[in-house]
Amino acid sequence: MLKYMEFTAKTEDEAIAKGLAYLGLDRDDVSVEILERGKTGFLGIGSVPAKVKLTYEAPDEQPPIPQPEPAAQPRPAPAPRPEKPKPSRPERPAPKAEPKPQPAPRVDRPAPKADPDPAPKGEGADSDVSAAIVSFQTGLFQHMGVEAVPVVTREGDTYQVVLEGENMGALIGHRGETLDAIQQLTGYAVNKGRSHRVRIHVDAEGYRARREESLNRLARKTAGKVVKYRRNITLEAMNAYERHVIHTALQDYPGVSTFSTGTEPNRRTVVAYDPGKK
Repeated sequence: MLKYMEFTAKTEDEAIAKGLAYLGLDRDDVSVEILERGKTGFLGIGSVPAKVKLTYEAPDEQPPIPQPEPAAQPRPAPAPRPEKPKPSRPERPAPKAEPKPQPAPRVDRPAPKADPDPAPKGEGADSDVSAAIVSFQTGLFQHMGVEAVPVVTREGDTYQVVLEGENMGALIGHRGETLDAIQQLTGYAVNKGRSHRVRIHVDAEGYRARREESLNRLARKTAGKVVKYRRNITLEAMNAYERHVIHTALQDYPGVSTFSTGTEPNRRTVVAYDPGKK
């Protein structure tokens, strides 16, 4: 039966590559329909992501055909063992009757202590989620032709995944775009069919910390210009996490307030002049 899925990216080729990596298929295995062509806009303003539709053939699930059970073969009867002659024993006199012992008085024993509490229910689910993350990303990296090993730890409700290996720059991409795509695809795959959604954070070579530090410097520098020239400044398009870093960095900055505008994936943060904020 035929199935289809839609994918978006900056260009048509990137959207197709993202879809093939997610589906685990080759280019010849799918039919591509370009729903919307990507537009870069002028100086990054007015850009529109490309959107493609991948149609592929999925095999119908059929119940297994029962196989006839082989007829049971009769087992040969074991050969009789020769009996050994029993040695004759001398006759002994009958033992004298002894008085029966009296039963000991009953002593009440304390009840056994209850077993300690069992392991938390979340431990089994924890290992299942970690195994699902490793399984999906290992297969994804094989299709991408990249050697990387995911190391998973849990911090509260978030699963931290650190990718280890050589040439991690190929998995980070320009401003972390490839890393964000891996994180998003992993979230889709692991949370599919789960009643409780888990958060997954993917990093490599400490890129997230370096990017957060860079965003903090950008926020303070932009806020200084806003106060100096008394006009609003709109930053480049960022994902939700990066916009959150900007908002947090300037929440206590005097004379400046922040808000977001636009729609994903072109949503931007505006650093606004606010003379009433002290």
